[in-house]
Amino acid sequence: MEAFFKPKTDGGAKKFANSESKQRTKTDVKKPWVEKYRPKSVDEVSHQDEVVSVLKKCVNNGADLPNLLFYGPPGTGKTSTVLALCRELYGKDLYKDRVLELNASDERGIDVVRVRIKNFAQLSARSLREDGKKCPPYKIIILDEADSMTKASQEALRRTMEKQTKTTRFCLICNYVSRIIPPIASRCSQFRFQPLSIENQISRLQTICSAEGVDIIPEALKSLVSCTEGDLRKAVTYLQTAHSLKGKDGIDTECIMEITGVVPNSIIKQFIDSCLSNIFDKVQNAVNHILCEGHAATQIVSQVHDEIVFNPSFSDEQKCVIIEKIAVIDKCLIDGADEYLQLMALGTTIQLQACS
Repeated sequence: MEAFFKPKTDGGAKKFANSESKQRTKTDVKKPWVEKYRPKSVDEVSHQDEVVSVLKKCVNNGADLPNLLFYGPPGTGKTSTVLALCRELYGKDLYKDRVLELNASDERGIDVVRVRIKNFAQLSARSLREDGKKCPPYKIIILDEADSMTKASQEALRRTMEKQTKTTRFCLICNYVSRIIPPIASRCSQFRFQPLSIENQISRLQTICSAEGVDIIPEALKSLVSCTEGDLRKAVTYLQTAHSLKGKDGIDTECIMEITGVVPNSIIKQFIDSCLSNIFDKVQNAVNHILCEGHAATQIVSQVHDEIVFNPSFSDEQKCVIIEKIAVIDKCLIDGADEYLQLMALGTTIQLQACS
C-alpha cells in the first residue's frame, strides 16, 4: 500500500510546487517596478557613498546604530536605503517584529506618537535571530515624510527618543530638514541624499529595460531623465507606464513627453515669441492654442520660468519683474484661478517688459 500511494504523493507535491512557483511569478509580474527593483541590500544603493559606508559598518562590524535623519530631494533612495538596512540586520523572520514603518504625513498626530510609537518602543528585543545569527538588540521605527508632523507630535517624539534609547532606534525621512525641530535633529546623525547623476539614472533605467525587455531609444531615455529632474522613482514609474501603453511599438521621445506631461519646447518658444512680437492677438492665439492642446497651465508657467531665466534678450531687472509675476500666477493657479486669465496675465507681462 505504501509503494502504491507514494508516487501519487510525490506527484501532488510537484504539482503544488509548480503552482506555487507560478503564483510567485504572477505576483512578481504584477509588482510595480519601483518595488520590484528597489535595492535589497545596502551595497546596491548607488551615488550615496557617505551613507552607505556608515551603514555597512553597522551591518558588518556590529557597530551601534545611531538615530538617523535622512533628508534630500524625492526619489534619491532615502526610504530604500533604510529598508535595505533593516532587511540585512533582521532578515525575513524578524523584520515584521523589529521594524515599524509609519508615513508621518498620514499619521502625524500626537496620539500616534503617544500610543503606537511609545508602545512599540517600550518592548525589549533579543540579540539572536531564529537562524542563530546575531542581530542588534534594538528595534527600528521608520518615520517617512517626518517634515509634515505637527510641532506637538515632534515634541512628544523627542521625549520618546530620550527614554527609549536602549531598545529603539529612530530613522526620520524628510525632504526639508528645516521643518524638523532642533531637539530632534540634534539627536540624529544627519545625512543629505544628493540628487542622482544623469549617468547613474540612465544606467539603472537601462538595467530595468534589459530585464523587462523594454524597447526604448537612447534619446527617449535621456528625455525621461531630464523630465523627471533627478527623481528616479518617478522615472521608473513613467517607464513602466510607457511600456504598458507603447511596449509593442517601441518608446520614442514623443511618447515620453506625452506621459510625463512636459510641454514641447516648440510650444514654449511659440508662446515667448508671440510675447516678443508686441501684438496682443498673437499672444491670445498662443494661449488659446496651449489650452486647446490640453497642456496644464502650471507646467507652462514652470517651463516659461526656465526659459526666461536663461534668455539673453531680457535684462536682470526685466527678469525680476517677470519672475515675480510668475510667483503670483503660480499661487493663483494653486488656489484655483482661471488658467486662460493667468496665462494672458503672464503673456502681457512678458510683452510689456520686452517692449520697455
